[in-house]
Amino acid sequence: MVTEGSPAAAGGFVAWIEGLPVSGKTTLSRAVAERLRATGHKVEILDGDEVRRMFSPELGYSRKDREFHARRVSYVARILARNGVGVLVAMITPYETSRQAARATVGEGFTEIWLRCPIEVCRQRDTKGLYQSSARSGGPRVTGVDDPFEEPLNPDLVVDTANGTAADAARQILNHLADRKFIAPDPRP
Repeated sequence: MVTEGSPAAAGGFVAWIEGLPVSGKTTLSRAVAERLRATGHKVEILDGDEVRRMFSPELGYSRKDREFHARRVSYVARILARNGVGVLVAMITPYETSRQAARATVGEGFTEIWLRCPIEVCRQRDTKGLYQSSARSGGPRVTGVDDPFEEPLNPDLVVDTANGTAADAARQILNHLADRKFIAPDPRP
């Protein structure tokens, strides 16, 4: 049931796209946003790294700081969604408690999408050198290597980004959003 004042009632939604570093969160969010904009949707991407740089540069990467960052992003996402914007959150979100808190904050109109990709594949794709610098003594901590990543317990969609193309993965996400009735089905094959 869609309640008045909810993101779903306003035509907005929050697709919380999570996964290990370099699993494809930003790439797929951009591809999905491009397709949604082409069909007339209002859409915004809240990239966890960008939001952190702009709103929370003082935060570190402790569990407490990561959970605070996720709460802040989920609040902003909720505000956008209840104003009719489709929000794609591209964020590692390593803890189940943070994912559940985001779901509770947004309420109706929330969907959790896990980009499942083995760490070995993420290491191979790593253009930023995150995994390489983590391997060196004193390098930054990397989620999934030095810091935990708790596999999601009940994501609404699991996309295997180790296999297939980015276009295929974006299509899976778009189909999921249509199945949830957040967007109209794409008539293209």
